[in-house]
Amino acid sequence: MRTYPKFKAAACHAAPIYFDTPATTDKACALIAEAAANGAQLVAFPESFISSFPIWCGVWAPVDTHEFFEKFAASAIQVNGPEIARLRETAKKHGVFVSIGINEVTSASLACVYDTNVLIGDDGSILNRHRKLVPTYWEKMAWASGDGSGLRVVDTRIGRIGALVCGENTNALARYSLLAQGENVHISSFSPRWPTHPPGEAAYDLEASIKLRAGAHAFEGKLFNIVASGFLPPAAIDMVARDNLRARQLMEEASKSVSMILGPSGMPISEVIRDGEGIAYAEIDLAKCVVPKQFQDVVGYYNRFDVFSVRINRHAHAPARFHDEQASTAEYGEPGWSGLPFAESSDIDA
Repeated sequence: MRTYPKFKAAACHAAPIYFDTPATTDKACALIAEAAANGAQLVAFPESFISSFPIWCGVWAPVDTHEFFEKFAASAIQVNGPEIARLRETAKKHGVFVSIGINEVTSASLACVYDTNVLIGDDGSILNRHRKLVPTYWEKMAWASGDGSGLRVVDTRIGRIGALVCGENTNALARYSLLAQGENVHISSFSPRWPTHPPGEAAYDLEASIKLRAGAHAFEGKLFNIVASGFLPPAAIDMVARDNLRARQLMEEASKSVSMILGPSGMPISEVIRDGEGIAYAEIDLAKCVVPKQFQDVVGYYNRFDVFSVRINRHAHAPARFHDEQASTAEYGEPGWSGLPFAESSDIDA
């Protein structure tokens, strides 16, 4: 007989220590320990938490950002590096699942940085690595485009977990690709602020857009959505502004991000955090996903698979294919990369 897991989830509304990767890793480990001590079994961190969100791309011209990009690339990490190893040890020590956003660099380049989400199991294993498919707007000046290799849902003891990064939660096909794999716990990671217009003009409402997107996915999928967003600390604003009043205004007037947890109705079931750092908690009961599926099940009876056909390419990108290498190295583009429970097939037909 099928059983439905119950557990507590934690969404960390927190700021990295900009460009200080060791200190930010320490902070992440401390937050994992705090959340675990409060009973959480899943701990979610914001987009690019290790260890900076490239907000400078939204307030400075590209020719004025070289200083920031050098620090950004230098503080980026590899998935098989020591920082992730520490997080894996911490997750295993406390027996919790961890979702964390990182700036990922590869061994193929000193400065090709991906906006990556890493999901770590409660045994310390790496369950998935997802690189954001398309950096949004001015983010393209910092991050490279990812691929579909991480569009995967992982079956765990607490549920079937999937994750998308920031604006990807607007992409209906990316969201559907996870729903089609039986996702019932979704993790949405977001930036701290997102300037879009000159000071004084009506701009992108980040809080409203997050509530709309996160609520839509929870309601459409009849699932729980853990939203973990960044916080922009005054020290980061000072550093990026460089004593320029307009740059400071752009950051200070941009709407703040929010962190929360939503239920299958699309409504928050936790506190909503925006003004300062903190952790939002909520009790997750996957049994509550069942009855709403009677109303609309978009990956079940409430669809027409004879009318709609979706094909997802999950080939990983790599700068070259070397025929004398092991298949795993050629496939994932990272020497030594192993341990991901990836399927043999590169495509999903739904």
